[in-house]
This record gives sequence, C-alpha cells and structure tokens, in this order.
Amino acid sequence: MCNLLPAGVLVQTPHSMVHVFVKMCFYYMWFSVSSALSILNDHLDCNQEGIRCSSKIVNCSDEQERVPRSLAPTGPEWALEYVGVAEDENGLLPVINVSWSLEADGGISYIQGLKAHLLEENTAQTLCVWYNFTIPSQLNPRLGKWTFSLDGVVVDPGHTYSISVFNLPEPDLEHYRLTKQITVPRCDDWRIQQAQLCLENGSTWDPQMTVSVSWKAGSLAATVCFNTSQFSDGYTVAVQSAVYQDSKNVSKGKSTWLNVTFEMDIRNHIQISPKCELLFVVRPFFPGCKNKCLSAQKKWENCPYDSKQPWALLIFATLALSMAGCISYSHWKSSHKASSAPSPPEPTPDAAEVAKRKTVLLIYSPDHPLYTVVVLKLCSFLMAQCGTDVVLDLLDLTRLGQLGGLRWLDWHRERIERSPSDKILILCSPGVQAKWRAMCGAEPVVLREDLRSPVGDMLSPALGLIVPGLVRSGSLRRYIVAYFADVCSEEDIPAPFNVAVRYKLMEQFEEVLLRILEVEKQQPGRVNLVQGVGQHEYSLCPSGEALRGAVEAFRAHQQKNPRWFQDELVQDEAEGDVGSDAGRTLETRTLDIHA
Repeated sequence: MCNLLPAGVLVQTPHSMVHVFVKMCFYYMWFSVSSALSILNDHLDCNQEGIRCSSKIVNCSDEQERVPRSLAPTGPEWALEYVGVAEDENGLLPVINVSWSLEADGGISYIQGLKAHLLEENTAQTLCVWYNFTIPSQLNPRLGKWTFSLDGVVVDPGHTYSISVFNLPEPDLEHYRLTKQITVPRCDDWRIQQAQLCLENGSTWDPQMTVSVSWKAGSLAATVCFNTSQFSDGYTVAVQSAVYQDSKNVSKGKSTWLNVTFEMDIRNHIQISPKCELLFVVRPFFPGCKNKCLSAQKKWENCPYDSKQPWALLIFATLALSMAGCISYSHWKSSHKASSAPSPPEPTPDAAEVAKRKTVLLIYSPDHPLYTVVVLKLCSFLMAQCGTDVVLDLLDLTRLGQLGGLRWLDWHRERIERSPSDKILILCSPGVQAKWRAMCGAEPVVLREDLRSPVGDMLSPALGLIVPGLVRSGSLRRYIVAYFADVCSEEDIPAPFNVAVRYKLMEQFEEVLLRILEVEKQQPGRVNLVQGVGQHEYSLCPSGEALRGAVEAFRAHQQKNPRWFQDELVQDEAEGDVGSDAGRTLETRTLDIHA
C-alpha cells in the first residue's frame, strides 16, 4: 500500500463540446444486426365474411393520393395486439399481431382501402402492407365493426416497433393515422422463450450450477458442476478474484452434466484479500449469442484457516501483543512530551480521504499484444501497490459478456459520474490517436487485437461516450490523461484531451496517484509525498518490477520493428487470422497480471 507522508521540504518534479452525433453513431454500432422485417407466408389473407379483400407488401415510400378533408374517411381505432410465437418450416418464430377496427360512421363510405406501416426503431427497417377492399355497409354481417389485422410479423427479441395504420385516401390537411409502439420482450420472457432463435440463445438453459470447495495445507481445490444444454457444445468455466484468475474450456460431448476442478494456492490469496472471495463463472457458447451469452455465476466467500497448524495462531497472537506494546509505548511517550511539544495537526480531510479505496476506469487502445501486457501490469501495480480498484475490460469479461461493450462502458461511466471521487484514466497511444482521427472522418482503423478480442473494438465507443464529458466545464477533475513516455509520445494525445493536464508515465506517476487520491501535493505548512512510486522507486516492488519489464520488452520490440504500429493495422478481417508474435484469444488464456 502506498504511504502518503508529510515532508518538510519541497520535492521538485517534472512538469467545445464534441457533436452529439458522435455518441449517437456509436449507439448505432452497438445494436446487433437484426433480420429483415417479414411476414409469414400464410398471414397476408385479409378476406372475411361480407367483404372481398386483397393485401400485399408495398414500397413504404410510395406517395398516396390525398383528397379534401371533407371527402376523407376518419381514422381507425385499435383492437387487440399479440406478442408470441408462430410456426413455419424452420420452427417457432417470435411474431407480433395487431388488429384494428373501422369507425362505424358516415365516413366509412369514402374508404378505398387502408395501409399499415411498420418501423423497427433500432435499425430503421420498414415494412408496409396495402389492403384493397370496398366497404358495403357500416357494420359487418354480425352487426359489429369491420376489423382488420396485421398478423405473423417476424420480429427480434428486445426490439421496439412502431406501427401506424390509416385509411385511404388521406386528407390533404393533417391526418387520421393511428400509431402505437410495441416492445418485444427478451428471450427470458415466457411468451417467446420457445422460439428457435431464443433456444439457440440459451433461453431455457437451467445450469443448476454448484460449487464444492475442499482444502488442505494451504491448497484449495474447487469443483464446479453444471447442467449442459442441447444447443451449446462448448463452455468456458472460470474462477476470478482480486488477485487470481484462471479458466478452462470444456466440451459436453454426450454428457448432460459436467464438472471442472481448479486447484490453487490459497495462502497468497489470503495475504492480499482476507475475504477470500472467489467468483465462479460458467459461460456457454450458444449459436445465437456466441461470445455474448449470459453466464451462470456463484460466489464463494469462506476462508479456510487450518486448525492443524497451531503455530500460526501463536505467531498471530505474538504479533498482536507486540503491536499492543508498541501502541502503549507510543501513547506513554506522547503524553510525557505533551507539555513541551505542540500537538500534531489534525489530519486534513484530504488525508482522511486517502484511506478510502478509489476506483479507476481505465481506457486504452490494444495497439499490440506487448502493449496490452503493459496495461495489465499497470493495473496490477495500481491494485497491489497503491490500493486502487481498477475497472478494465480484460479483468471484467464476465459482466462485459453479459452487458455487451457499449452498455458495459456506459454503466461504468455512470457509476464514475455518480461517485464524488472515482476517476477515468485515459492511456494515450498511437491507436488512440488513430481511432480518434477515424471518428473525425479519416480512414477507418482496425487493429489485430480488436479482431482477436471477444468483444471487438472497445476504444471507439469509449471515446464517443467520454469525450463530451471531458470537454464539459466542471468535469475535468474526473479525467486523467497520461501516456507511457518510453513507448508513446505526446503526439499520440487526441486534440480534445488538450483541455486536461497530461502526465508522463512513470516519470509523473506520483502526480497521477495524488490526482486519484484527490490530495493536493502542496498544502499550507506541508508537502505531500508518496513513497515507492517515483520514477526510480516504483520497480523496487514485485508489481512495479513486472511493469518496468513489460515496458522495456515493448520498447525493445519497437526498436527492432520501427513500423510496428502499421503492421498491427488490418486492411480486411481475413488478415486478423494471421497472428503476430503474440497471437492469442482472450477467451482461452489466463490473465496472470501479477506475474
């Protein structure tokens, strides 16, 4: 843990809003591509007792004849709506049905048909159906209102549809259109749960996940058991904690029940995280959601202290007694000096704030596998040496897989904005500058690491979300802009970030940490210093040494390959399969950030 100390001498240290369309552009990128709007084949027949009717799908942009208002029929009125499933040759599909009736008034004699317009709001896809008929009387043969419907419209779970219906011809002034919105539930809703695409998304998967833990002599063995699904052949089973992460890929074969065992040394875990909190995750791979399927999770929070080692309790008691003696001596000494020495100043609110653990959302570009290692080692240093919680996509793959990239980013951004002290750290590199220029109209940029990642490009939507907040007055305190001076340069910082103070790492890391802790370096009568994080000190601890080694390895690669960044750019996605020297998939490796 970093120690914030007052010092008697001053230590010398080195030294308008982005358009809304940028954000909207990336909200559009977030939505998955849905299937084209369509109607089941046998659902276009509009004939009914007492009337001959024909219907067909037409172009929504076709102009309709308009007549004076006095010669136009009035509008229809809604009847029933239905959201559920219907069957075709490929199985059950999610569909919506809507029906409406005609007003039984004098205007019914002017009706020359009607038109239904359907708009899928996420993708702006449209579908229009024209109904051609002539009404013989105000009421149908059963003395009820004439009713028409649009049935069997194939829809996507979780999407919202806007439906408008209107009688023809329309008036030349204003309109009598009837409009409503229908939001289709997601696959966990019973109404569409049995649809084929929902089954292929795991809607009916009941994992019945269990975790059993045993330990002996500091070694812990955890067995995860769960039910398989007929629609998912492969599963990733993972265990995560603040300092440990491991995963295994398994295939179900013909089994309906799988178990996976992890073995780990629990002693190091207890030293750093006394709660011993472990998160076990089972991630399926259904054909409908692939890498973004919902996962099953269970937590385990019981610390296994070995009762067969009484010497551990003896050491613990000895340390406690020694500490109590030191405290008693300190109090006795201070009481005898009270008459001759002034009382020490009360801790400032800033110093008290240091005791609270801060959270940092880290935004970066995966320019190269070796640079990604640098980012991971920086996270390790912040967590292990500086007592800071770090939010990073690579360390939160479970929640990221559940929410998706943009929702994950927006969720964490909102949490940071609601917190009075948490920060967003933006690590600038050539990829950050290139992605920003692409957002401003330059040639699109795709990195090999983006293609290898199970969630794709995370930086571009992050920039679309945070840049407006960064340039907004009063919000700068939440944002920290930095770059590794040994492997990047100030030219890698996009123009909008010029409004913020920019820090060189690791030369100015102490200033960065003080910003995270929200402590002013210079205060009346004191100068705040942080031990163990200076440019020549940070590598003296294990996590700092690993960070320096990662930076030096990447720098050596840059010197041998001057065009390293150009080599990481992908002209087409087929190139993404041609791996560089560190080609690997994040789904199948262990992120050992503390090595």
